[in-house]
Formats: sequence, structure tokens, C-alpha cells
Amino acid sequence: MQRKYSEELFEQAKRYIPGGVNSPVRAFKSVGGNPVFIKRAKGAHLFDEDGNMYIDLINSWGPMILGHAYPPIIEAVYQASINSFSYGAPTRMEVEMAKLICDIVPSIEKVRMVNSGTEATMSAIRAARGYTNRNKIIKFAGCYHGHGDSFLVEAGSGALTFGTPNSAGVTEGTAKDTLSLPFNDINAVKQAVAQNKSQIAAIILEPIVGNMGCVPAEKEFLQALRQICTQEGIVLIFDEVMTGFRISLGGAQEYYGVIPDMTTLGKIIGGGLPVGAYGGKAEIMDCVAPVGKVYQAGTLSGNPIAMTAGYTTLRILADNPDLLNQLNKKASAIGEGIKNNLKKLGLNYQFNQVGSMFTLFFTNVPVTNLDTAMTSNTQLFARYFQYHLNNGVYLAPSQFEAMFVSYAISDEDIEKIIKVNYDALVHIHEVEHTQ
Repeated sequence: MQRKYSEELFEQAKRYIPGGVNSPVRAFKSVGGNPVFIKRAKGAHLFDEDGNMYIDLINSWGPMILGHAYPPIIEAVYQASINSFSYGAPTRMEVEMAKLICDIVPSIEKVRMVNSGTEATMSAIRAARGYTNRNKIIKFAGCYHGHGDSFLVEAGSGALTFGTPNSAGVTEGTAKDTLSLPFNDINAVKQAVAQNKSQIAAIILEPIVGNMGCVPAEKEFLQALRQICTQEGIVLIFDEVMTGFRISLGGAQEYYGVIPDMTTLGKIIGGGLPVGAYGGKAEIMDCVAPVGKVYQAGTLSGNPIAMTAGYTTLRILADNPDLLNQLNKKASAIGEGIKNNLKKLGLNYQFNQVGSMFTLFFTNVPVTNLDTAMTSNTQLFARYFQYHLNNGVYLAPSQFEAMFVSYAISDEDIEKIIKVNYDALVHIHEVEHTQ
């Protein structure tokens, strides 16, 4: 494929934008080459500035669950925009959206709208600290909760040591309040809680991780976390920015049957527009201003355009309960095709899938946490990615990201994905054997 205009745009972008991109993963650093500049999208397809078409398996990192430019959402947003984009004042749509979220998500009794998943997780942690009058939090290596300072912390030299900043600009003081533990390791949690008795405000995790690739939590792990948090007065927070309304209508908490104290949301609740939310038990949420002493505010929070797009999306999902089942069948067909390809070629790479999220890991080790994910051969993935890109399938440009399927994907798209996957696996191993 020729990408002349994308190349030219990237050269211009590097002059004015750090690294030429507004989010690091877009830079293609881990897969080589330069990013593709997208001009438009429709249904399950992306079209770049050079007119090339791709089957989209990112879907804006999850929110385009119904596909791009879905007509009912376009119409709803258009009608809302006629009245203006933002008022900085309450609107009916905020109330309707909040009520719908509280009706759908098991853990949420009250909810506050914000503008991104990062803002949602930062605010949830602050609310948990205010509610418990404690400072420390537990997070898990490999879970990504946005770029808030508390979350940009890596594990120390042992499971029970406090973390150290893994980004410049994050202070050691912030890192000292964060314990980063191995995912799916309940013994590490028990020891950390015991060593920091009555000091832990919250435990936050992605119940199905999307940012070290698709890595589901073990149900027993989540159940044990729930028990520990209840016993110790710790706020259990599920980051469902990716999984909310996708894994099931009520999110991963409904899928697993484990109910947290708080939930953070994003992606789908904006229908593709910037949005986030955090909510949970009323007694916790009533600690937030103007009712309580935990301050959080946002001029554009709950803006009518994002609320309209999100409400329309959620209403469609709620009113059509079989839609997610059909989506999961489409995603399962892709997954089965990929697993069959691996079997035919005698490859033992790990394929993790939950519903319409999946990742093919280039490792023979079962992937259950960050350490096992990191055994993946990223050079193989880079060649695998480039083969897909050059043959019209747009994957996440990192071994350590989940793919997301949209309802708009067709049987023909699925057949092409499976074929390109097979050809890519053959190609990268032919290249490997000649080197």
C-alpha cells in the first residue's frame, strides 16, 4: 500500500506535536514504520489519507462498539449540536444518562460524569481516600488506569516494596503511597494489606486487563479481593473503562458476579466522544463536592453532545439485549479462526479472548499477568502487525494491547481477518527462518 500523504503529514506533525502524535502508542515505535493518518471511517472500516481501506480491530480502543458513524448516533448528535455544544450548566440529558448508568451497572448508586477515563480513575481514588481517611492504594502491574501520577508507578524490587515512578515528573512522595503488585496474585495482596494495616484506601484493577493485552482476572482472585476489601474497610474499584457495557451490559462485574464499591467508566458511554464517569455506593459518592469535602469539578463534564452520543449508544444496547450476544458470536468466529490457524501451523502461541476483546501473544507461556505477557516475542509481533497493515487489517500497534471487535463487522470481514492472520503467521516464520 502507498501511504504518501500519511508520510507527509507525519513529517509535518513532528514539527509541532511531541513525537508527531497526541498519544504515544500511535507513534508505531514498537512495531516500526510511521503511523497511518485516518481520514474517515464507516461501519467496520477505516480509510486513510491515501484512500486505503482497513478492517478496524481497534475501534478507537473500544468505544465504537456499534461501528463507526452509526446513523442513529450521528442523527442524535446532530440534533443536540443545533442547540449548542456546551452550557456549563445542568441539562436533562445528564440526568437521563446518570439514571441509565445506575440502572445498568450493578455497583453504581450515584455517578459523576467527567471527560476521560484518566479523570475518572484519578477522581475515584481521591474519593476513596476521602471516604476512608487513608492514603495508600494498591494497583497491579500491567493494569493501566490512565496517566494520573498515582498510576504511573512500577513495582519495587519485591512484591511488598513500594513502587517507584516510571515516568519523569511523578514524585517519589506520590509513589510511596502506591503499592504495585502482581496481577492475579492474591497472596501478594494479603501480605501487602497485612503489612499496611488500616492504611490502604483502595484497591484498583481492570477486571479484564486491556493494556498488557487481553488478560482476564481469575474469578477466584476477584472474589478474594472482594472479601479482603469488605473485611478491611478498603474501597474496591473496578476500572471498567474498556469492559463496561462491552463484556456484558453490566460490565465485567456482571460477567463475573463480583460487585466492587466503585466503578470507573469511559469509552462506550461517550459513543466515541471524549467522556468518562465514576460512581459507586451512595455513601462514598456523597463525599464528593458539593455534598462532601472531596473536590472534583469540570467545565465540560456532562456536556450535552457527549451525553447524547453516549446515551443513544447505551439505549441501543439496553433495548436490544441480543446485540451483545451477536457481537460475541462474531468475535468468537474470529477467535476460532485464529486458533485453528495456529493449530494448522503447529504454533503454540497464546490466544486470550473474553467476549469481543482478544490478543494473540507471541509466547508459548500462558499469559496471566505482566511477567508472562512480557515473555512475548515483540519482533515477531511487529512483523505480524506490518503484514496485517499492508493487507488491509488494522491492529493495535503494540503486542501489549487488546483488539476490539464492533457489531458492524461482516462475515466477509471475518473471513478476510482469518485469512490474513494465516498468511501473516506463515510469512513471519518464513522471514524468521531466512534470517
